[in-house]
Amino acid sequence: MNPTGIWDLSIATPIGKLEPVLELREEQGTVVGTASGTGEEIPLRELSFTGNRLTWRQSISKPLRLNLFFDMTVDGDLMTGTSKAGRLPASTVTGRRRGA
Repeated sequence: MNPTGIWDLSIATPIGKLEPVLELREEQGTVVGTASGTGEEIPLRELSFTGNRLTWRQSISKPLRLNLFFDMTVDGDLMTGTSKAGRLPASTVTGRRRGA
């Protein structure tokens, strides 16, 4: 299973639904990526894909300054999981690969 591609995410947060776009690609045998959606393109850090589990960290400045940790399960062209920012409650995240 390969997580590369463009993913449309939906994050249910306490301040409303966010819909970032995740772009994952393979470079030299490693998955790398960026997220965009609030007028900024953010590189993903500590991106890891093992089995069907995809995790990464990213920092955002809109709508709030937050450091986020994503813990996702990839199932074909769908992904589900959570996004967590520090001590705040985890937000539910779903995603669908474009072209699926």
